[in-house]
Amino acid sequence: MTRILAFETSTSTGTIALISEQHSVVTLVQRTIEGTTGHAAEILPMAHTILAECGLAKNDLDAVAFGQGPGAFTGVRVACGVAQGMGLALGIPVIPIGALPSVAAIAATRHPSGLLFVALDARMDEVYFGVYAHFAPDEIVAIQPPVLLAAGDVLPFIAQRQQFWEERLKEPANVPSKPSTNASTNVTLVGEGWRLVEAIHALPQAWVLDDFSARPEARAVATLALKAWKMGQTLLPEHAAPLYLRDKVAFTTLERARGDGGNPRAKPPSSAALLPMLRSDLPTVVAIEAAVQSFPWTLKNFEDALDAGYDAWVLRTAERIQGFCIAMTAPDVAHLLVIAVDRDAQRLGYGTQMMEYLTRLARGAGTEGIVLEVRPSNQGALAFYLDEGFVQIGLRRDYYPAAKGQREDALILKKSFDEL
Repeated sequence: MTRILAFETSTSTGTIALISEQHSVVTLVQRTIEGTTGHAAEILPMAHTILAECGLAKNDLDAVAFGQGPGAFTGVRVACGVAQGMGLALGIPVIPIGALPSVAAIAATRHPSGLLFVALDARMDEVYFGVYAHFAPDEIVAIQPPVLLAAGDVLPFIAQRQQFWEERLKEPANVPSKPSTNASTNVTLVGEGWRLVEAIHALPQAWVLDDFSARPEARAVATLALKAWKMGQTLLPEHAAPLYLRDKVAFTTLERARGDGGNPRAKPPSSAALLPMLRSDLPTVVAIEAAVQSFPWTLKNFEDALDAGYDAWVLRTAERIQGFCIAMTAPDVAHLLVIAVDRDAQRLGYGTQMMEYLTRLARGAGTEGIVLEVRPSNQGALAFYLDEGFVQIGLRRDYYPAAKGQREDALILKKSFDEL
């Protein structure tokens, strides 16, 4: 029997759920913390109540799940902190579940296969936005991980990227399992953030309007956590961390003295879109790699990376692919395997854009940092990594092939999040 307790406090409404599975029979109980405040004081007593009602003790739990966010700063810390504390005390793992996929999972039970556009209210006329592919009721795949956008920027952001999201949906090799034969490019909107968008722009009539009051709930966190548990996707309690998309919520006194009034705003979307790497992208990706590397990855290397399910992205402008990156996320650190920018597009900030995204992705996965290897002779890449906050932590002797049959060392660099 598997039992998981789940907490979701990223909004003004807190929920707690207990999910149990025995012999393929799943039972789920959810309770709501009434009121918009007091989550921190009431969450543990409510958890004890749910366990007692089900005739269980804390030691009967196999894991603790928590709503990772993004959401209210204090709220996501409450759920994360309680889950981490229980995990450490009981010696059991924790399972982080994002706010947007939990909302997508609820909507997926009501709609056919297609794309789910999720928008949650981030305050200050901004939304947290993400896109999820729905292949089956229990199979939600992130097509566009959460980003912070001004409400007025959401539709332009979608217009720039939707074609590639739809290509991703139709390409079975890039998803965990083959989509159902009736998969379509139907678009369903869900989440309270769409009210903000709708107040600025008329929404396309072809889109299906779902629940515009939807918020993340513990029942969805618990359901997704149970699936993650079965797949071994758990974290040690000490690696639990909230997912923040907003760098700061207020200017400092010095910044206000310089004339920065109000609060920091979400940056407008870049003209370069970071999108999942498709197999149809590989000829261009291989060409960029060959042009900028002395010993480049081969087409087979890239195909193997996609087959392995690594995080693979291309950076597109309206004209072409400008760069790409591939990373592998482990329980402790994220490994940056390859990153490159087309020679004609270098020094335009594209490398930094990809690195910022990878940092956000790795933080959200609860890792402690990003590691990579680089040739000492690649002075341009080495300077870039040092500027991005990496430091050398080791050396691999004779790691890389070099000219004339020689070998070259590899510098091991790491960007540690606890030092940022």
